[in-house]
Amino acid sequence: MTSTFTTTDGAEIFFKDWGTGRPVVFSHGWPLSADAWDEQARLVAENGFRAIAHDRRGHGRSSQTWDGNTMDRYADDLAELIETLDLHDAVLVGHSTGGGEVARYLSRHGSARVAKAVLLGAVPPVMVESDTNPDGTPMEVFDTIRSGVATDRSQFYWDLSETFYGFNRPGVPTSEGARRAFWRLGMQAGIRAAYECIAQFSETDFTEDLKRIDIPVLVAHGDDDQIVPLHDSAVKSAELIMNSTLRVYPGAPHGLYGEFRTAFEADLLEFLNS
Repeated sequence: MTSTFTTTDGAEIFFKDWGTGRPVVFSHGWPLSADAWDEQARLVAENGFRAIAHDRRGHGRSSQTWDGNTMDRYADDLAELIETLDLHDAVLVGHSTGGGEVARYLSRHGSARVAKAVLLGAVPPVMVESDTNPDGTPMEVFDTIRSGVATDRSQFYWDLSETFYGFNRPGVPTSEGARRAFWRLGMQAGIRAAYECIAQFSETDFTEDLKRIDIPVLVAHGDDDQIVPLHDSAVKSAELIMNSTLRVYPGAPHGLYGEFRTAFEADLLEFLNS
């Protein structure tokens, strides 16, 4: 089933709702949509869970809002989805920017309706380099992303898909289909939302959010992630979350593909059933 709901500030949010059982709610990465989780949503729905995945505002089939493209509002939209569907004992799964959305939700709205969470290739604690985060990614990198989105986002997304999946590494087979799918989902995002989200995923500091999380969290990350480097994200996040398990995938990129996807899906099902 697919449907929409309207948020308190008037945005229409698209979501998929497949299967029955304990709810597993997926939050996608930038600049994608719920479709990026299709394989994992089908997997959990076929294994006795209820899979729910929404398009973040401004992305996919949700409203291309001019305002509200902030991490707080993303978390509030997630909260309104969970409340609209009256979900309880849920498991939240967030990839990349979606991992930040999950962390902000748990800090901002608490864990009364949530039992566990998964942060996959997630952006917390904070990506950008600063005096307090000297290991971070230089601001110039994010300025280049902004320039790419603003000037020729079609070509930019196509180029980004290569490093997203690690296809630029020697000996790694390239899937043109995966790259075309990434490009297609990226082009469905409104340019305003895509542009403004860059600051949200790169400059938001989730340190205090992570410290407030009081449920078990699986922190999963590839050690060859060229988009969100492992040691400035997952390693630090796992240290800040009081009840976390860190799972590092050797040689794995940012995007779920190939052996990385297979290994993560096995870990996801194990975590859901634990």
